[in-house]
Amino acid sequence: MKHFILVPDGAADWANPALGGKTPLQAAELANINALAAVSEVGSVQTIPDGIDPGSDAANIAILGYNPKTVLTGRAPLEAAAMGIPMREGETAFRASLVTLEGNGAYEDLLVKDHSAGDINDEDARSVITRIDRELGSENLRFYPGVSYRCLMIAKRINAEEKITPPHDILGRRVGDYLPAEPEIRRLMERGYAILKDGETAANAIWLWGQGKKPSLPPLSERYGVKGCMVAAVNLLKGIGRCAGLTCPDIPGATGTLHTNYGAKAECAVSAFREGADFVFLHVEAPDECAHSGDMDGKLRSLKHIDQEVLLPVLTYLKNSGNPFRILILPDHRTPLELRTHTSEPVPFLLYDSKNPLPPDGSRVFSEVCGERGAFLPSGEALADRFFGGSQG
Repeated sequence: MKHFILVPDGAADWANPALGGKTPLQAAELANINALAAVSEVGSVQTIPDGIDPGSDAANIAILGYNPKTVLTGRAPLEAAAMGIPMREGETAFRASLVTLEGNGAYEDLLVKDHSAGDINDEDARSVITRIDRELGSENLRFYPGVSYRCLMIAKRINAEEKITPPHDILGRRVGDYLPAEPEIRRLMERGYAILKDGETAANAIWLWGQGKKPSLPPLSERYGVKGCMVAAVNLLKGIGRCAGLTCPDIPGATGTLHTNYGAKAECAVSAFREGADFVFLHVEAPDECAHSGDMDGKLRSLKHIDQEVLLPVLTYLKNSGNPFRILILPDHRTPLELRTHTSEPVPFLLYDSKNPLPPDGSRVFSEVCGERGAFLPSGEALADRFFGGSQG
């Protein structure tokens, strides 16, 4: 049995007046996904447990069958794992996002203009974070480049208990209202702006958040008896994959934006199955990035790309392979365009079993509304147990 999970990050949304009261999933061109939904179970699942912030770290860990309350320490250490950065006892990893602040006057009075510094490219991001490391780094403090704006800081002896608001949650808001209480973290963020404010890129500041200690996840091979591959552009997902015992190949042109190489991701998934993997987890960041930017057209286009350039070639391969297979499609969380940030509401899921397809029903589509009519599962673990080991409801 082959298993394929497709996660269009942040695709779930709210009804939008600009779309005639539809959600982006209802309005997007999803011919292949909806054709599959007609013979699949469509329901909803609570990927974010009560008391947990609706981050992509918690949600994707839940989709893989883990309980975020027991295994999640923070997103930054997962990204460190993806980047091959060893973490030692007592160290804390922080996301050091490259951001754009705007305004005049004191640092605290600036506004968060862009959480991604204009989708800064990898080369410019490396140059910026190398400068930060040169100016702020020490024996106990190091900065590392990641993918685009998603850089890291590894620190010793910094109190990191408090939750720090992610920059994509405070676009257009005053910096001083969201600065952490810990003086050393505040100092580093303010010093970062002083260093970068007159630079040549849109990255004129760093934002430290998402901190945590080194994580530990039981391998999926032990939990569900599967071995396989994580296909993703962003280091957060690669880190989750590595910690779960999955391979995490680099994909040419995979950017984590609307302009990612969708076809290369599909090819990577097909190659993994051909080479013996029985499980592939394929993550596409683009819908979430578009929603954070309030880009409705981009979110709709990203969903169409996923339908035509990601699902179709993988589904075609699986149908022609002669092997039985299951496909699970779901967003990790909702990212409503109206809010431009994540919410904790249930998300729709589509579960297809080639050995036991449901009788065709054209009214069954992949959407929030249709999901609410179907079975409700209280956790990602419950859905993963059903997907890897069980029958449809």
